[in-house]
Amino acid sequence: MRWSGSRKARTTAVGLVALLALGLAACSPEASSDSSSSSAGSSYDELINAGPTADDATISANQWASQVKKNGVLHVGGTQTSQLFSLLDPATGKAVGFDAGLSQLLAKYIIGKPETKLDQVTVDTREDLLANKSVDAIFATYSITAKREARVDFAGPYYSSQAAILVKSTNTDINSLADLAGKTVATQASSTGVTLLEQEAPQAKILALPDHAQALAAVQQGRADAYVIDQTLLLNAITASKDVKIVGEPFGPKDNYGIGLTKGTDAKAFVNAWLKKIIADGTWQKLWQATIGAKTGTSTAPAPPTVG
Repeated sequence: MRWSGSRKARTTAVGLVALLALGLAACSPEASSDSSSSSAGSSYDELINAGPTADDATISANQWASQVKKNGVLHVGGTQTSQLFSLLDPATGKAVGFDAGLSQLLAKYIIGKPETKLDQVTVDTREDLLANKSVDAIFATYSITAKREARVDFAGPYYSSQAAILVKSTNTDINSLADLAGKTVATQASSTGVTLLEQEAPQAKILALPDHAQALAAVQQGRADAYVIDQTLLLNAITASKDVKIVGEPFGPKDNYGIGLTKGTDAKAFVNAWLKKIIADGTWQKLWQATIGAKTGTSTAPAPPTVG
């Protein structure tokens, strides 16, 4: 996987899968006990609660932040099903992950406590929810594109990825991008995956599906030979399911994720300043290690992308 900022930090999909396998193999039933899970949850909470809080002058100078603080909660558009980025913990009713953690840290910065309200979004609803101000911000592995920037202000980028290929764990026919020729390849409709497949694998038969869960199921059920999308989403899949694997090298242009904000407000400048702050003080790196790093068995955080 090519992390942004350093070629030395690049880890192939195969390498990450191997790391994940080693990490899982090292975990005995005792290691995944309730006390261990409780400790991990406690560390995550401590990290969020230790996040910085803006002073009154910083908040009052920004209309968007002032309104969020007045409301007493940050309304977030996101997901509850992403193993690495935002997964609902039924025991607490709270989402945990890299995106979820960032949203909670932003709430802590504005309000003084990590008060968030999470609304489920899809690739088809994100822009409308921002336009009608149903949410304050969207944290949802939201790729920054020129088309989306016509309707959305993006803070960031806060994370970078590339595309990768996922197949059944028993599949031996597909090992590279070239092997997709003539194959049925699932991706998410309205995502960058459709355009990327048209450019990089023009002989593939594209099966565009509404969301990640349906695209993954298409591979698992044999309706698609492969699934192409951002590698971060595929890492979620192999973390949760042993019947799929990532093959080949990451490919295509770097996919930068941004925090979606309502167009034309003063939110972008505020959120960018906050992002730079948590990158500079090491909070971004600690959150990555507590979420993505812990799940994939990777101990060294990548260099964060350049914000703005």
